[in-house]
Amino acid sequence: ERLLLSVLPRHVAMELKAEINDKKEDIDVPQDYSQKKMTTRIHITKATLQYLHGDYEVEPGFGGDRNTYLKENNIETFLVLGCSQKRKDEKAAMAKSAMMQRVRANSTEGLMPRWGPDTRFSRTKDSKVFRHMEALNPEDEVDEFLGRAIDARSIDQLRKDHFSKKVDDRFGGYVACALLVFCFICLIQIIIFPHTPLMLGFYITIFIILVSILFICAIYSCVKLFPVALQTVTKKIVQSRTNSTLLTCDREGLVDCVGRERNLSSSLVTLCLLHNLTQSAQDGLTLCPSQPTPCHFPEYFCYSVLLTLLACSVFLHISSIGKLALMVLILVTFLLLVEWPQVALFDNADLLLTANTLFNETATKTCQESVTKVSLKVMTPVILTVFVLALYLHAQQVESIARLDFLWKLQATEEKEEMEELRGYNRRLLHNILPKDVAAHFLTRERRNDELYYQSCECVAVMFASISNFSEFYVELEANNEGVECLRLLNEIIADFDEIISEDKFRQLEKIKTIGSTYMAASGLNDSTYDREGRSHILALADYAMRLKEQMKYINEHSFNNFQMKIGLNMGPVVAGVIGARKPQYDIWGNTVNVASRMDSTGVPDCIQVTTDLYHVLVDKGYHLDHRGLVKVKGKGEMTTYFLTSGPNGP
Repeated sequence: ERLLLSVLPRHVAMELKAEINDKKEDIDVPQDYSQKKMTTRIHITKATLQYLHGDYEVEPGFGGDRNTYLKENNIETFLVLGCSQKRKDEKAAMAKSAMMQRVRANSTEGLMPRWGPDTRFSRTKDSKVFRHMEALNPEDEVDEFLGRAIDARSIDQLRKDHFSKKVDDRFGGYVACALLVFCFICLIQIIIFPHTPLMLGFYITIFIILVSILFICAIYSCVKLFPVALQTVTKKIVQSRTNSTLLTCDREGLVDCVGRERNLSSSLVTLCLLHNLTQSAQDGLTLCPSQPTPCHFPEYFCYSVLLTLLACSVFLHISSIGKLALMVLILVTFLLLVEWPQVALFDNADLLLTANTLFNETATKTCQESVTKVSLKVMTPVILTVFVLALYLHAQQVESIARLDFLWKLQATEEKEEMEELRGYNRRLLHNILPKDVAAHFLTRERRNDELYYQSCECVAVMFASISNFSEFYVELEANNEGVECLRLLNEIIADFDEIISEDKFRQLEKIKTIGSTYMAASGLNDSTYDREGRSHILALADYAMRLKEQMKYINEHSFNNFQMKIGLNMGPVVAGVIGARKPQYDIWGNTVNVASRMDSTGVPDCIQVTTDLYHVLVDKGYHLDHRGLVKVKGKGEMTTYFLTSGPNGP
């Protein structure tokens, strides 16, 4: 921006960048009152305070202590400290509303219109970037930033649908963790509980399902190594939040089935330790049946369910409500099984604990004190319920952090796009003032005021094209708005020239400047445009000169004018550079430039005059030129010149 402000006049740069200086109103204040106001404070009366409606914080001003008029009339005064919190909130809300109304594109090119010669400087105020910049002063920009922070933390934004559509990239890792939990559950049940064919079937089924899901995630991660059909299926599963959640719920249900393996429970429980002890029990309870049955420990069922609930919390991108519903389903199913049809599991475990205590204790009093007073069928639901609530709170916290992280990333992306948008616009504008290689030189390093940028060019073609009779056309009358309409037409003509030079066939050309109604251009100023062997950059400038003649004829036909154009061409070595600490100007110097200017000034209207050196180059390439003869040139004496009439393919 500093370079842009140094290149353009300040009033033009300010019009392009932003109108940030608000007009200040002159307010007449009584002399005796304005002299008594406090330094760096705003001194107001109570009547003024009533119109502020509490938008500003104030403190007593004690104006009567410093002014006799205020004291005699008992006028109460106050000192303004700053905006109140309500006023700050209103500003933040207004900034938030303005920000939400702006429509952002996904790319810089979509946001930024292509700069072309047909884009007038006066039209830049219509662009989206400058409309926004004109609407915000620095204070409003701060308010907008704070508004974005408030917006990112609002409840409505946390429930945006775009978060739920985000792809869960860690789904494969979640499944791997669930598979690890499943292996621990299997290990517990293999060690503790007796083996049955039904248990083995559960193990194999769940293991196959989990490995299949993990394989699907691996296909999604290494998509190019698998067939297209598998790629399509895996993308539909992993990239869809709904599908991946359904697979998660299905896996959790299967793991819970292992934890509730019914083959391990029985309504008839053997309490081998109570065989020779006197202990009261229900009539339907058989302590030592005829056929031996292994003893069971329901605590391990509870442990398996806890591991299953932990596996639910591994899936971070599932919503907290979804996790709660899944965990409640697991909890209710387990409690219905163990509290109703398999309630004997807990009763027998309590009896086992009591029997073990009676067997090891010698005193009845000591036994009663050591026996657990809360049964397992009461303690287990409480433990599982508290565990579910803890996991739900954890899920809520994780979801809130994930949503905030998503919104902050989205905000950072939008701010980065805006910054790139403004940077791209500044770069485009700068490239229309300086050549691209010169602009890149100044953008990549800090320039000192006394630093000189220059470049010696071996063979450059230079053109001067002037509208010879424009001074006769320009008059300042009331009918043409004191000459403004004449300048408007000249601007249209120069813009047409700029549009032609921006064509791809003339990419080797560089516009240097305009001086009044004279247009100056050159070719071959850098390595990318200089053609040492083919001299294509010289031919391109000759073609451009002929295009300008055709364009001027077209303008005369449609504007009912009779503008006459004189064009002068020359070639040779020049020195290009940028001079000036403020408003630096890119220009070229040398004898070649002076002679090209003389070819223009001594030329004939509607003709292209060239020097002898340029004549030899163009003739060798098939261009048609007419001999003019000797022309007296200021500072050079007499020179032989030629008129360029047509290209190698004729008129």
